[in-house]
Amino acid sequence: MTKESKKIKIYLADDDEEDRILFSDALAELPINCEIYNFRDGIYLVGRLVVKETPLPDIIFLDINMPLMDGADCLAKIRETERISSIPVIIYSTSFEKKEVGKYREMGANCYLKKPSSFNQLKTLLYKCIKTYTYDNRNLTAGNFIIHV
Repeated sequence: MTKESKKIKIYLADDDEEDRILFSDALAELPINCEIYNFRDGIYLVGRLVVKETPLPDIIFLDINMPLMDGADCLAKIRETERISSIPVIIYSTSFEKKEVGKYREMGANCYLKKPSSFNQLKTLLYKCIKTYTYDNRNLTAGNFIIHV
């Protein structure tokens, strides 16, 4: 398998360092040419996104439960800021309640990815999300809002 040629810029906001490392390790094993930028909470993520000189990411993975600025507040800020409002945002969380999933869909998340229990599942799901929202021109249908194994 060869890496895709287009370089994808990915932002991940997650307060759990082990989850950030696992995510980065999974990306490194995929046939995707990408750069990963990690943020430990929404404050740092939004701070980076609103700086006009910062090149924008192709896709954002956003944990829900973070200190300082949680995923809901971060998503709201992204969607209300014109410069960054169209960036695909994937909610990336261990939490998986129907009511919560619906809330994030209504708030403008593009997809909800439940953190899988295995490394291989993580690789498979990340590949599917990234291909869908970058190489495949963001063609995910409404029926595929939730991605899990």
